[in-house]
Amino acid sequence: MRTEKEMFDLILGVAHTDERIRAVYMNGSRTNPNAPKDIFQDYDIVYVVTETTSFIKDETWINVFGELIMMQEPDKNDQSIGIEMDFARSYAYLMLFTDGNRIDLQIETKEFMLESYVSDKLTIPLLDKDNCLPIIPAPTDIDYRVKEPTEQLFLGTCNDFWWCLQNVAKGIWRDELPYAKQMFEQVIRPHLDNMISWWVGTKLDFQVSIGKMGKYMKKYLPESYWELYKATYSDSNYENMWTSIFTSCELFRVLAKDVAEYFRYSYNAKDDANMTNYLKHVRELPIDAKGIY
Repeated sequence: MRTEKEMFDLILGVAHTDERIRAVYMNGSRTNPNAPKDIFQDYDIVYVVTETTSFIKDETWINVFGELIMMQEPDKNDQSIGIEMDFARSYAYLMLFTDGNRIDLQIETKEFMLESYVSDKLTIPLLDKDNCLPIIPAPTDIDYRVKEPTEQLFLGTCNDFWWCLQNVAKGIWRDELPYAKQMFEQVIRPHLDNMISWWVGTKLDFQVSIGKMGKYMKKYLPESYWELYKATYSDSNYENMWTSIFTSCELFRVLAKDVAEYFRYSYNAKDDANMTNYLKHVRELPIDAKGIY
C-alpha cells in the first residue's frame, strides 16, 4: 500500500505538471485533528482547474493515480437519472485502487471554488499557483459537533420515537418484515441516535462529534450503554426483533431522562409508559386476533 507521503507526492505532482490545474486543497477526515488515523482514510482532494471539459472528455488522465479496483462518477450517475448537473463547473471521481488507497477527487472551476471553499471548516490548502484560494483559519470540526437540541426538537424526537414504535409492532404482527425492519431502522434508530448524541454532548459540553452515522459512539458511551446499543440490532427473527425493540426503549428512556434533566426540559413519561404497555400487548397478540383489545 502506498504511503501517505507517496500519495501526496503523486497528487501534488500531477497538479504541478498540469497547467490546467491551478490550485489544490483537501477536506474530509484527513484535515480533522480529532479524527482517528487509519489505513482506510480517503484522500478528499479538490483540483481547481481552468476548465473541466477536457478532463471529462479524455479521462485517461486519471490513469496516473494507479490501477483501479473500481471508480464511481456520482455526477454522471445523477445526470443519468434526470438530475440536472452542471459539469462545466465541477465533476467528481471516486477512485479505489488495487493497493487499497482511495482518492475522492473533484475538479472545479475557480468560480465554483469561490462559492464553496470557505463553507467547509475542515479544509486545508495544498497548492496555489495563482494565489486564488481565499485565506482561511486552521481546520476545525466545529460544524460537525453535536448541537444542543431546542426543547421543541427534544420533545418532537421523543414523541416520534414512541409514536412510530406502534408501526414497527404492526409490521411484525402482520408479518411484513421489510416494513417492520425499515420502520425501525429508518425512523426509530435515527431518533435513538440523536438522543445518544445529545446525551454525549451533555457529558462533554457539546465540544465533540460522534462522527458520520454515529461511527464514534463507542468511544463516548459507557460500556453498559454501548452493550445496550449493540443489542438494538437484530436479525429477521421476530422474537429477536421484539427483544431489540424493548432494548431500544430502555436505552432511549434512560438517555432522554438524563438529557431532559440537563436542559430542564420535560420528559413525557406517560407516552413512554402507554406505548411500552401497548408494545407488550401487541407482542402477545395472537396472529388470528379479531381485535387489538
